[in-house]
Amino acid sequence: MATRKMILDLDTGIDDAMAIAYAVAAPDVDLIGIVSSYGNVLTPLSAQNSLKILELLGQQDVPVFLGESHSSTTTQFEVMPISVQIHGKNGIGEVSLPTAKRQPETKSGVDFLIESAHTYGKDLIVVPTGPLTNLAKALKQAPEIQNEIGNVTLMGGALTVPGNVSPVAEANINQDPTAADQVFESNLNITMVGLDVTLRTLLTKNETAQWRKLNTVAGEKFADIVDYYIDVYKITSPHLHGCALHDPLAVGVALDPSLVSTLDINMFVDTTKEMWGRTIGDPARLTDQHPNVSVALTVNQDTYLKRFMTYLSELFSQN
Repeated sequence: MATRKMILDLDTGIDDAMAIAYAVAAPDVDLIGIVSSYGNVLTPLSAQNSLKILELLGQQDVPVFLGESHSSTTTQFEVMPISVQIHGKNGIGEVSLPTAKRQPETKSGVDFLIESAHTYGKDLIVVPTGPLTNLAKALKQAPEIQNEIGNVTLMGGALTVPGNVSPVAEANINQDPTAADQVFESNLNITMVGLDVTLRTLLTKNETAQWRKLNTVAGEKFADIVDYYIDVYKITSPHLHGCALHDPLAVGVALDPSLVSTLDINMFVDTTKEMWGRTIGDPARLTDQHPNVSVALTVNQDTYLKRFMTYLSELFSQN
C-alpha cells in the first residue's frame, strides 16, 4: 500500500482510459476512487466507461462516483460534435466492453472529494482531466480542503500555445471557465499540464502493436480503443503523426514533477466573451512571492513514453 493516494476526476473518453491504466499500474500511488464528469461524454456514461475500464484491468475494488452533469453556469450539457468524432459516441472508440458488474457509488463525487481531503490531507493528489466543476463545487462546500489537499495536477489550459477549441481556450477549461477560475484563484497547490506539453507526448500504432503482441484481452481492447483515437488524429491533426497523451501525462506529472519544466505563476481564467476560457497570468497577483500554480512548459517525452509503455504493458500482460 502506497503512502500517496490519488483521485481521478474524469470525463472518461479514450485518453482518460489510458490515465486510469497509468494510475492503476503506477507502483508509488494508490488509486482510491474516480469521480465522473461530463465532457467527452455525459456524466452517467463517463461513470460506466470508468467501471468497464477498471473491470478490464482487474480493479473491481476502485469505487466510481457520479460528479456534476453540467457546468456551474448552465442547466444542461450536450457533447460537442468534435468530442464525438475524437472519442466515438460511446467515448471509448466504439469498442465494445462487457457491461460493468458494479454501479457507481451512492455517495456524490463532490462529497467523496471532500471526505478524502479530510482523511488523507497532504498525501492526497487530485487529477482532474475534464472540466473543473466538481472540484470547484467541493471548494465552495468545504473551503478548508484547499489547505488540506497535497496537490492538484490538472489536464487543461494552454499558456504558450493556442487552444484547441478556440484560439485561446482548451476544451476542458472551456467547458466551465467560471469553475476553473475559482480553482485557479484558490489556495490549492496546482500543476497545470496543458496543451503546451501534452501535444509533445505522442503515441503511434507502433506502440499499440506491442500491446496486441501480449495476447491478452486488456492489451487487445486497449489497442483497439487507442487505434481509433490515432486514426481520428490523422484527420484532425495530421501534422502530429500520432495521438496526444493528454490525460495520462497529467497522471505521470502528478507522480513525478521532474518530467516537466514549469513556470510558477498566479493564474486566472478569463470569462469575458472575447477571451472565454483563456488561462493566463493574473495581473492583480503578479508580484505575489508565492504563486500557487506551476505551469508545465516543456516535457521529457522520451522518459515519459518509456515509463508509460512499461507501466501499461506490464499491466495489460496480467489482464
